[in-house]
Amino acid sequence: MSQQMNEPSKQLYIQTVGCQMNILDSEMVVASLRKEGYSLTLDPASADAILFNTCSVREHAEEKAYNNVLRLKQLKLANPDLVIGVMGCMAQKDQQRVFDRVPFVDLVVGPGQLHKIPEFIERARQGERHQLAVSLSRRDGSADEIKRSHETFDPLRDPQMRPTPFQAYLRIQIGCDKFCTYCIVPMTRGPEQGRSPERILEEAKILAQQGAKEITLLGQTVNSYKWVDGDRTTRLADLLEMLHPIEGIERIKFVTNYPKDMTRDLLETVRDLPKCMPYLHVPAQSGSDVQLKRMKRGYTTADYYAMMDRIGEIMPGAAVSSDFIVGFCGETEEDFQETVEMVKRCRFKNSFVFQYSVRPGTKGAEILEDDIPEEVKHRRNLDLLAVQNQISLEDNLRFLGKTVSILVEGPSKWSVRKGQTGDLRQMTGRTPCDRIVVWDGNMRQTGEILPVEITDAYAFTMLGRVQTQEMVSGRSQLAQPDALSLVNLTTKQ
Repeated sequence: MSQQMNEPSKQLYIQTVGCQMNILDSEMVVASLRKEGYSLTLDPASADAILFNTCSVREHAEEKAYNNVLRLKQLKLANPDLVIGVMGCMAQKDQQRVFDRVPFVDLVVGPGQLHKIPEFIERARQGERHQLAVSLSRRDGSADEIKRSHETFDPLRDPQMRPTPFQAYLRIQIGCDKFCTYCIVPMTRGPEQGRSPERILEEAKILAQQGAKEITLLGQTVNSYKWVDGDRTTRLADLLEMLHPIEGIERIKFVTNYPKDMTRDLLETVRDLPKCMPYLHVPAQSGSDVQLKRMKRGYTTADYYAMMDRIGEIMPGAAVSSDFIVGFCGETEEDFQETVEMVKRCRFKNSFVFQYSVRPGTKGAEILEDDIPEEVKHRRNLDLLAVQNQISLEDNLRFLGKTVSILVEGPSKWSVRKGQTGDLRQMTGRTPCDRIVVWDGNMRQTGEILPVEITDAYAFTMLGRVQTQEMVSGRSQLAQPDALSLVNLTTKQ
């Protein structure tokens, strides 16, 4: 039901946690609700509808989501017409249990059913409560029925919901069939399936028309992307070649990657296409073969090291980041030290380290004992981060005095926290290899790609100063700025 011309705008408050997939889902839901007359508010107390887009990857994220929803009880009591909804992976996983824990929630919608949210909100405004829309479980229908129930909602896009107006996510794949023993994603996001290249290309052109200079292709195992149409098979390398000519798109990234599918063909394509950024996120999860087998990751440490060598051979300037789980079932000190050695050997740009938490519905919860004490998990987490942070610092220091190409994202977190106003701000952006740089600049730089000389470096951030055209033209070392943007961070033998 579209908003009438004289009808006041309805207010929507939405809170999103979790991965890039969730951020994109929220953007799409907001775009559809704008068509129904909603505008965004940052104040839950002024909202007509409140949505929580949730994550199920870790227990802490779930409990935080429940606590945040429970805090809305007073708002609901004061305004019974307020519509409260829970969407996303936790909604798919817990389903009716969400209503059991928080009875005043009006709707629960899984990530494959997001197109129903506008209708559900309107029904809730008419008094209908406890509306549930979730996808089929992996055993509750034919393969085709299950896939269709998990198909991602791809309506209009909303630039205001993006990290910046000129950086956009583009989903090319949904679901996962890897079934790692610790992971709930195959159950909450459904079977792995790629989107048609034609739809992806059409959406990328829309993003470019909306001002996106950088697109990040999303998939649970994005480099496993495949679309079969008759005798034609499209893989990620083919898709990158199709997207590369789009006018306005200047940077292309893709996450998250699966080690066994990081093929030579894909790496050569990334190397040969100037718009493809030399940054690869490839989760290892553990440096122990015993743990990798227990996690059902489908590769060995030898496979992972061979992949890193392949990256180093084909893309010697590429930056690689990774994910690790510490304290997974049965992890010994020897297993953990093998993970430490992997980080030291591969010298990742950065690593995201997580303490294992049991996810009901996974094989790990069914067949493995969570036998590592929390204090041991915490210590290993800190120890591994310390090793990674030292590597990040050492490698960032190699950029001192070099000039890098920066896509300016806007004011830095420090600038926002300090309440800086006016045109002059501390600005932030990223290098082609995804390193964060901050400098004293101005708001007019936002969205531009600028040469920035690195003047100082820390583990997480580098400091710099923008180079003027006169400074750039006067330096012979800047004849090939792309080459200077990169540092060899691949496997050390």
